[in-house]
Parts: sequence; C-alpha cells; structure tokens
Amino acid sequence: MLIIPAIDLKDGKCVRLRQGRMDDSTVFSDDPVQMAERWVNAGARRLHLVDLNGAFAGEPVNGEIVKAIARRFPDLPIQIGGGIRSPETIQAYLDAGVHWVIIGTKAVKEPEFVTEMCTRFPGHIIVGLDAKDGKVATDGWAEVSSVDAVELACRFADDGVSAIVYTDIARDGMMQGVNVEATVRLAEKSRLPVIASGGVTDMEDIKRLTAVADRGILGAITGRAIYEGTLDVAEAQAWSDQQLQQR
Repeated sequence: MLIIPAIDLKDGKCVRLRQGRMDDSTVFSDDPVQMAERWVNAGARRLHLVDLNGAFAGEPVNGEIVKAIARRFPDLPIQIGGGIRSPETIQAYLDAGVHWVIIGTKAVKEPEFVTEMCTRFPGHIIVGLDAKDGKVATDGWAEVSSVDAVELACRFADDGVSAIVYTDIARDGMMQGVNVEATVRLAEKSRLPVIASGGVTDMEDIKRLTAVADRGILGAITGRAIYEGTLDVAEAQAWSDQQLQQR
C-alpha cells in the first residue's frame, strides 16, 4: 500500500484546506517543487497533486507548477487532479510527464467522458470521487449532488479506470481519522483499486488501512498530517511494506 503525499496548489503555493473550503486554507510552502523534493527524499513512491484554483475554474490554473514538478522528478509517478475537463488538458499533462490525471467533476456530470478518455488515454485515467454522506460533490466540493458514490464507481468498473481516489469530505483536513469502512465498501462494490483520502491523521489510520489493503486499497493520500508532523511518510511506508510482506 502506497503512502501518497498530497501537494495542493493554490495561487502558486502549497496549501491545505479544511473540508475543501478555499477560504479556510493554511500555506505550508511558497515553493511546491521544493516541497515535492522533501517528500521524494522521504521515500514517497507517488505524489498526489491538486490544482485547487483549477477545480473551481474548470481548467488548469497552476498547470506550469505541476509540469515543473514532473520535469524535476521524471521517474516519479505523479497523479494530478483539479480542472481536468478536456482531452487537451489530459494530453498536455501526459506530455509533461504526469502519469495519471484525475477526473472528478466531469465524471459526475458526464460519465461518458471518462469512458472516452479511458479509450483515448489507456492506463492514465483515475476517477476522483469526493463524497459527503455517501453523495458525490463537484466543482471543488462547492456542490453536493444526488449521485451515490458507490453506484457511480460501479459505472466505471469496466471502462479501464486505473483507480478511484475516494475522499470523505467531512474528514478532509480535519485530522479526524480516515473512513475505512466506506473506502473498503467502495473498493469491494466497484472491483476497482481505491486510494483512500480525507482524514488520514497518524499511524493508527495507516494500520487500519494496511489491515484491509488486500480488499482493494491501493494507497492512502495524506496532507495536513505530514505537514503538521502527526504522520511520518518514511515510517508509514516502511511499516506498511513490512506488514504486507509478512502476509
């Protein structure tokens, strides 16, 4: 199971939000490329980047920073979300060296777009499902739809999606622990690899997720916890590796 550091980009800086609110952000660095290097040096095997401005604008806003990180670490698998709503945007990111693009809002509003992009860019599409009380949110979490997260994930099961990033909005940035039960349910119902996000706080969360990794949990995205020091990337990855090797 991968421990995946998150780098959320807002106005060119590395920040963390609470429950997706743009007006409740904490700036952790003015240099996102340097922050990426920090996590690479800590042993991260994948990075999760989010263009927060792009999620609201519907198109990339911090795209040049994303490309700069990809150029700086050409061998590091990177996934990017936020404002990805056209094949041109996907192509530009893949050309820059990004490995996966995360389709969120567009996946909810136009599910057929995911199907088309999986055909056009096989192996490079991840769907991001951000849910509150089981219902999917869109447009940078500004709107909560009536669409059930599990049902939508199942819709993409045969499309060739590489993974689902599942975020429990109520827990994101709140340091309240990850929603393991909902994450596992999504993985088992959809039969797709799921990356847990939202609420990953400390080693207890890593232990709980590692315990169910064989039920479809590919990794855990962590943001505020690693920035505030309640979780150590290297320690968490080493512990998870050791536990899974012993099985």
